[in-house]
Amino acid sequence: MTQIEAAAIALQDHAALWSTGEIHASDVVEAACDALVAGLDTPGLRMLAACTRAEADYDVHDLLPAALDELGLAFHPVGSQAGREAAARALARRMLAGELTPREFTFRIHQHHGHEVPLTVRLAELDDEYDILEYGDRTVGQVDAEVTAEARRLAAT
Repeated sequence: MTQIEAAAIALQDHAALWSTGEIHASDVVEAACDALVAGLDTPGLRMLAACTRAEADYDVHDLLPAALDELGLAFHPVGSQAGREAAARALARRMLAGELTPREFTFRIHQHHGHEVPLTVRLAELDDEYDILEYGDRTVGQVDAEVTAEARRLAAT
């Protein structure tokens, strides 16, 4: 994967995570800056990257759809099912990259998606399993392994 492709995926992931409230608008602006540095360049991306932290909360909502469209990337409206699924995939990639532990990953999925998103139901169930480990016969390692397998499945789709 090239640096430009990685930057595009990172920007797409930040957009999805922002649309579900996982990250702040300023994180999206930071990803836009990183994308410019990596070699992506469109007028909309430049406008998005130019936002200050103070402006981000107000301007990202308007600037992000156009910036993603210019780059040929999908924008998922805030609260949409597609956005929730894209955010789950982004979190899976973060966990596989070592940015989240398996436990943190399942907690965030469960917290933001509950048992409502068919794509992530098993992860919500695994979060519940972490809570009852002391009462069962499974180990943290076994649950971690299953979470990692689920993360790989999500990241591959």
